[in-house]
Amino acid sequence: MGEQITGGEALIQALLDNGADMAFGVPGESYLAALDALHAKEDSLPFITCRHEAGAANMAEAYGKMTGKPGLCFVTRGPGATHATIGLHTAFQDSTPMIMLIGQVASDQRDREAFQEVNYTHFLSEVTKWTAEIHDADRIAEYIGRAYRVATSGRPGPVALALPEDMLTSLTTAQKSIPFMPSKPAPSETDLAAFSELLENAERPLLMVGGSGWTDESCAALLAFAENNSMPVCASFRCADRMNNDHPNYMGDMGIGANPSLIAQMEEADVLIVLGARLGEMTTGGYSRLNPPVLDKTLIHIHAGAEEIGRVYQPDLGINATPTTFLRALKDSRFKHAEKWQTLVTEGRHSYEKWNEPVACEGDVQVADLYSHMKNTLPEDSIFCNGAGNYAAWLHRFWRYRKFPSELAPTSGAMGYGVPAAIAAKLIAPERTVLCAAGDGCFMMSVQELATAVRYKANVIFLVFNNSMLGTIRMHQENTYPDRISGTDLTNPDFVALAKSFGMQAWRVSKTEDFNLILTAAQTVDCPSLIEITVDPRAIAPGKNYTKL
Repeated sequence: MGEQITGGEALIQALLDNGADMAFGVPGESYLAALDALHAKEDSLPFITCRHEAGAANMAEAYGKMTGKPGLCFVTRGPGATHATIGLHTAFQDSTPMIMLIGQVASDQRDREAFQEVNYTHFLSEVTKWTAEIHDADRIAEYIGRAYRVATSGRPGPVALALPEDMLTSLTTAQKSIPFMPSKPAPSETDLAAFSELLENAERPLLMVGGSGWTDESCAALLAFAENNSMPVCASFRCADRMNNDHPNYMGDMGIGANPSLIAQMEEADVLIVLGARLGEMTTGGYSRLNPPVLDKTLIHIHAGAEEIGRVYQPDLGINATPTTFLRALKDSRFKHAEKWQTLVTEGRHSYEKWNEPVACEGDVQVADLYSHMKNTLPEDSIFCNGAGNYAAWLHRFWRYRKFPSELAPTSGAMGYGVPAAIAAKLIAPERTVLCAAGDGCFMMSVQELATAVRYKANVIFLVFNNSMLGTIRMHQENTYPDRISGTDLTNPDFVALAKSFGMQAWRVSKTEDFNLILTAAQTVDCPSLIEITVDPRAIAPGKNYTKL
């Protein structure tokens, strides 16, 4: 018999064997043995102590987006797991690899509704790819190995493992692990031949990119394919960083409030190629820009999850492949009639450039001008993180993403995501400029994580757009129930004073001309910083002003 170790030690070793290099969480008594094992490995697997389980889960999800490896999140049983469920939901809808490790009641207390007991295999079944409970410490390496493979193979997504308290303290022997290798589907020769045949006859093709599983290689191959074939390219909702937005073949993003000309270009396309995206509700405008199940055009859908192909839209050609495996096979291809598509590229790019120009809004702060300044002055590899709200429409329309990964945003539409995501991004890539854009409502949902940023010297620049209301819901109320406003006015703290109380630098911008110098100052301080931007409530969205507010 080999050396005896605890289940907690076996757990941490299995994570390390699979390449884990960072974990996020909120400590709990239900997994003390795992915390004890982390103490001995803190140099190789640092544990980032967060102030709320939702923040920890969102940081782990952002880690998965940034690296392509499963983000790790440790939470305690009951309230800890339920708080963290938001991160699982985002990871599920965004197809992000993630593993949540949940402390659980001891085995002899199961099924008694013990303190904070939850049956996770039932509770989390709709927001994970796989949920299980490890009952035997001798099988820890088996479960962890499977978790990594499930989280990263096919359509990536989250996995949750419950860890009974007594299992973590029981003794076992050292266990072997082979580092995970995700299974990645690739196109067959038949797939590629059918793709080529459909595209050779296209008059007005459009390529839409999105989803997960992108790498530096696939982004470079996308550029090569677009250039070689005069192919117009757009992005699905909150996936604009898959292609350099400065590239002449980039047409814009098909998200909320998309450029009407881009929507028209998609509607008029005779061949629509969708690579990686699921064609969800936000990208399709509530399934109205493209009417399911059969389109009035040729649809080619390439996706890593075979179950996604034909789930809503029935394609003329479905190819089970990842962005990397598909583009690797196509990057050097040149279609003989591609030159006739150049007009589509020229016209589409001209429309995008016009759409990207600043538009005026009510008030002393011109939000579009702020993004125009940032676009022209911030490093090209800057990372922008955001949650949900109308404030994000300004970011998506007027900023340009120029490197992958640089857009961390939830396609699930989760508020409170931007702050923790930005902290995780800065910890992963400390050499890059990281900004969080948040509305006052979104920001307050995770404001406690400023303490995490300060503790770990994650020098994020937090931009808080303050209009003292929940802008998205207010807009819907004004449109649907005018003069019957309910629940959307907010009372806020002094954000500058609040940030300073955490040990940050902070400023307030109430006029457009104040922003440039303050942004420069925020880039130079050796600590996290916050810029509160006072936005007129009438400036409800780009190009929309409610003068009566």
